[in-house]
Amino acid sequence: MDRRDAGDDDRKGSSWCPPDPPPADSPLLHTLPLPSDPMSHLGTQREARDAPRSGGWSRRTGPGFQGSQDLGAAPADQNVVILHAKVAQKSYGNEKRFFCPPPCVYISGPGWRITQDHMKGYADSVHGYMCLDISSQSQADTFKLVFDEQPDSRRMFACAKSLFISDQDKRKHFCLLLRLFLGSRQEVGSFQSRMIKVISKPSQKRQSLKNADLCISSGSRVALFHRLRSQTVSTRYLSVDRGAFIASARRWTAFTITTVGDQGGMVMSEGFICYGLLVQLICTESGVALPPMVIRKVNKQQAILDVDEPVSQLHKVAFQFRDDFCSFLCLSNDAIIQYQAPPSSQDPSRVVLNDGSCWTIIGVESVEFTFNQSLACVQTPVSPFPSISRLEVNGGGHVAMLEVHGENFSPHLKVWFGSREAETMFKSPRSLLCVVPDVSFFSDGWRRLRHVITVPLSLIRTDGLIYRTSFSFTYTPELHLPLTPRGPASGGRREAGPHRGPEEKADVLLEMIHQEFTKANFHLFVQS
Repeated sequence: MDRRDAGDDDRKGSSWCPPDPPPADSPLLHTLPLPSDPMSHLGTQREARDAPRSGGWSRRTGPGFQGSQDLGAAPADQNVVILHAKVAQKSYGNEKRFFCPPPCVYISGPGWRITQDHMKGYADSVHGYMCLDISSQSQADTFKLVFDEQPDSRRMFACAKSLFISDQDKRKHFCLLLRLFLGSRQEVGSFQSRMIKVISKPSQKRQSLKNADLCISSGSRVALFHRLRSQTVSTRYLSVDRGAFIASARRWTAFTITTVGDQGGMVMSEGFICYGLLVQLICTESGVALPPMVIRKVNKQQAILDVDEPVSQLHKVAFQFRDDFCSFLCLSNDAIIQYQAPPSSQDPSRVVLNDGSCWTIIGVESVEFTFNQSLACVQTPVSPFPSISRLEVNGGGHVAMLEVHGENFSPHLKVWFGSREAETMFKSPRSLLCVVPDVSFFSDGWRRLRHVITVPLSLIRTDGLIYRTSFSFTYTPELHLPLTPRGPASGGRREAGPHRGPEEKADVLLEMIHQEFTKANFHLFVQS
């Protein structure tokens, strides 16, 4: 995520700049060169926070989407994003192992201002609380979120710095619970994070398929942080601020980690990231990327060059630049630089690192909620927030049913295709069934169309609250070769005139019906 830390220490972080000759008294430190241009292919990697920009309420529909508009005005939408780690270490006894990186909440969308325009201060009007999703959670274990407004990005940010899970909690997985309020009385709703796995300590054993959830997959999201002498107060996170890589004490960035081919081509495999592979770190929000680097395992502040096992959660790693095998990604005084590592005098398969070249890697998750209260004065919370997991089409042509699978459905929800309400039937809290609207609702010239029509899917509560989704529905025309005229060799279209026989009249009539049916017959499928 592209974030800017308000702290002074972040302002000290320098951006990447062209390499200068190193000072005479520090031959091992070199300024990191400029990264390559932002990756233009990131649209294929977007999920969670990026989904709404390419596939949610602010999506751009296909060129065939002529007769429909998105529900409501996009400027009135309200957006909530929860960013958190995939695993959390358990605390034992009186110790408190705070979650690292700390869970973050981002709030954006002008709808917050529209809903609370009677309040004087925008930042003071929104506040929240975060805790673990257990009923026995005491008030002391609940962290109050204080949001800071970011003028440059037009969003608000808060993080829960002191959340932990004790050894009294025997669960192997848990969720974070976020409760948001406007002013002192109105509750916006409750929002859950994704599942977080509880571990006792980082695994040092070679990972197998039995512990696949602890491995780092290619194409997944990760965060990197550095902790000097294992001190919590010295933790710095690799972050991106206005296109530059910095070290932040408060805000962290989610990076997409992918394997890279030897020739520099992106390999979006679903395999695990293993030590010794060439990888690239790409900021999931801005698209800014670090140069391709080889990921190395770190043991006792030494990079091991001959290890090829999978990378696991909370492992200590180092990043070796491909063009200079002695150069490693390093943190120095809150700036990101290159460190020239000398070889080990005792083991040729190792190089000696400084403390700033050792990073801790951890997988991260992002969950997003987008809704719109502009069409109604909603006095009740937006939660429980419905979510769609998959879609299933039954039938086709002129009569098709769409079954929506997900969670938190109720009889008060209706499925909308663009600006068209679909006849919706409630089956269960996990399933809705609706009739697919005819394609003619979205284009006047639908009989002559020969291109797809894509409309966004939304869920609307009976009181007017709009829930945006990242799913869309696509109408695709059935393509046929031109029909070959039957009859005399002279060809040409035949009319069912009075001089035709009964069989020829029926044949021509069937042919005309078939042509009209082909024009109007659309196969339906779903894309998410």
